[in-house]
Amino acid sequence: MSQPIKAVLQRPLLSLGLGLILTGCAATGTSPTAPEPAPTSQAEEIKAAEAPVVYGNFRKDTLYDLLTAEIAGQRNRYDVALGNYLLQAEQTRDPGVVERAMRVAEFLGAHRPALDMAMLWTDVDPQNPDAFRSAALHLARAGQHEEAMQAMQTVLAMQGETHFDFLALAAAQSDSHTRKALLHSIERLVAANPENAQLLFANALLLQQDEREDEALVLLNRNPVAASAPQALMLHSRLLAADGQTDEAISLLQEGLRQSPDDSRMRLLLARLLVSEGELDAAAAQFTLLTQHNPDDLDLLLSLALINLEGEQFAAAAEHFERLLDADPNNDTARYHLGIAYQQLDQPEKALEAWQGVQGERDFLTSRLRISQLMADQGRVDELATRLEADRAARPDAALQLYLIEIESLAPSNPALAMQRANDALQRYEFDSNLLYTRAMLAEKVGQPEQLKVDLRTIIEREPENSMALNALGYTLADRNESLDEALQLIEKAAALNPDDPAITDSLGWVHYRLGNLELAEEYLRKAYTAYPDPEVAAHLGEVLWAQGKHREARKIWDKSLKADPENDIVPATRQRLESH
Repeated sequence: MSQPIKAVLQRPLLSLGLGLILTGCAATGTSPTAPEPAPTSQAEEIKAAEAPVVYGNFRKDTLYDLLTAEIAGQRNRYDVALGNYLLQAEQTRDPGVVERAMRVAEFLGAHRPALDMAMLWTDVDPQNPDAFRSAALHLARAGQHEEAMQAMQTVLAMQGETHFDFLALAAAQSDSHTRKALLHSIERLVAANPENAQLLFANALLLQQDEREDEALVLLNRNPVAASAPQALMLHSRLLAADGQTDEAISLLQEGLRQSPDDSRMRLLLARLLVSEGELDAAAAQFTLLTQHNPDDLDLLLSLALINLEGEQFAAAAEHFERLLDADPNNDTARYHLGIAYQQLDQPEKALEAWQGVQGERDFLTSRLRISQLMADQGRVDELATRLEADRAARPDAALQLYLIEIESLAPSNPALAMQRANDALQRYEFDSNLLYTRAMLAEKVGQPEQLKVDLRTIIEREPENSMALNALGYTLADRNESLDEALQLIEKAAALNPDDPAITDSLGWVHYRLGNLELAEEYLRKAYTAYPDPEVAAHLGEVLWAQGKHREARKIWDKSLKADPENDIVPATRQRLESH
């Protein structure tokens, strides 16, 4: 004797298993390429839960399979539950069983069975918009976009709730031909349903995906009320920002947040746009709200800390970095920037401690550069040497870079000691070009011009196409007014290898000045100054102009350079030398 399964499902023994399955449906596994269906509202969920489900009368074997499925769900044996439901859905073609089979398949992330059940549901219950909506979403997830569109059009004809937005989002992963076909279908539907907000959003999104951003923006500008849903509003804001209308995009998001203050995605987009506009205080306020509503989101906390650091709110930045490190002790990005915050707060020991704790590959060398610069400025050169030698022992793969960092940090205040460190390093790395070049530049500072030439010639002998060494040696000879023909040859070879380097162009101008080719020198130096208005280039160009009797123009260039960089001493020295004769 058969009996309605509805009565059986209402027994207390099975209510827990049913609850588990229905709860699980809310957490359906997602496809790696397609977004999830738009969530229903709480009211819709309550309505669905209260709506009576009508089942047919079944034979004993069918009833047994369905009961077994429910018990299996209660005991977390969802594979058994799914197998039984799929079998009985096919055999009974009962809409309630078919829908339940689809929901269990969704919960398990079994996309193909879920699609099969959704299509079967439309077949056995052709007047139910929920069936066609489910079919459309699963078809879209499977990449069958045109079939999904047809199913959603059926929902629209039934005046059911549509999800054209989901179809457009899913189409982002499809090919251009499919997107164009969907766009054509959507545009026809928009013409017939101009007030449908999801259709308008889908239309604009597909236009954007087709690289027709201007048309998408026009469409959303013309339909602000219909395009007021959060997703559409965010798309509208992105299009405005991409069009250079960032202020309008920000205003639109602010208005949207007044209507939907709990929408974190919208607030995050607003915060990022504010950062892009340099409105750091306003951006920090938005990130503060985001972290309050999402206290476990460490990425948001890191963003807030970095914005505080950029906005010179160093105490707040340090507090946030410390909180982040409490939650994630291995976060080297937070530790590195915490050191910067401490340095700005005039707490050098805390800064050194933070940087010393950085061990990850990405921030290791930059943290050691910070340590080296700080300790060199403090005159703690012996302690610095000890620290870096320990790092070289622990990280032999970074030993050469650590030598270069130490030498670079010592060079401004203690070039003689930097020279000594370079000599030490070259005992271990005899022919390293970077070390040789570094020692060559130091040799000039400590009054060893012959060492400079030897090191540069060694590099060129081993690397004939090293444009940096060619240019450095050629410029050095030209600047000393020595071997000018060789200097020209070296610099011209460097220019052939790297024609767009303004430093090499400056050297070309300078060597031609030394050779007496004033017009050619001026041509090269003007080109170099336009590309790179450095004080040294300004001094060279002014000197060449002075030699041609163009004193007013020379002074004008020198004044401009001094205004841009009042601390430079190259231009004043050149000017004093020339004006005193």
